Amino acid sequence: MRTVTRYVRLMAVGWAFHLRYLSRSAFEIVSALLFPLLFATTTFFMFEGGDTGTSLLYAALGSGMLSIWDSTLFGSGGAIQEQRWLGTLELLVAAPTPLAATVAPLTLATATKGLYSFAATLLWGWAVFGVSLAVVHPVAFVAAVAVTILSLGLLGTVLASTFIFLRNANALSNMLTYPMALATGLLVPLGLLPGWVTPISWLLPPTWGMDAIRQAATGGNAWPEILMCLVVGVAYGALGVFLVARMERLARRHATLALA
Repeated sequence: MRTVTRYVRLMAVGWAFHLRYLSRSAFEIVSALLFPLLFATTTFFMFEGGDTGTSLLYAALGSGMLSIWDSTLFGSGGAIQEQRWLGTLELLVAAPTPLAATVAPLTLATATKGLYSFAATLLWGWAVFGVSLAVVHPVAFVAAVAVTILSLGLLGTVLASTFIFLRNANALSNMLTYPMALATGLLVPLGLLPGWVTPISWLLPPTWGMDAIRQAATGGNAWPEILMCLVVGVAYGALGVFLVARMERLARRHATLALA
């Protein structure tokens, strides 16, 4: 029990510290607020020809979730690269605490930072495009957003593990933004995509999180999707723990840990 408490405290302190660090970076704040507005504006113009009620809300929530995913995708690997550039990655690896326990708070913080983008997207849609922000089930909506961010943060540990060993893993990150957006139905309904995409979407947390958020906003029952999002996220967290340990061993074996 004492060990569990120690790890929970470690992750809580690490999450709060890294989130504060991100919140004090002018580049991080500007990118979190400006880039999502560009995503959202493009998406709103795409949806503007349809029904200005439900479809624009659909677009607002989808582009907001895309911003959270983008923050997680680039922030998770970027956190590892930054530790390498600062010369602290070796210290984290040498510490008695498992590396996954110090990586997870970093990825959770980058996913949490996406809340800036999510809120900015919704407010931009309301102020400029007249999107109604009325949420039918606010409690379920907040729960869905929180669980989705947690699941994306746990997925981020899988992404971050590649940066421990591979120096050019950012090439992988660059190609995942829009394929993930399509495969999880953030911007395009899955029913419009080929049938083989649907089984893949079930394995990705944003699919369940996006469904839960939209259900809560429009009056549906979001709790089954919230539970599935949590289950899939925990599974990715377990996979991330394994991969971080594996990549750490490979980096030690090939002496590539400090290579930028």
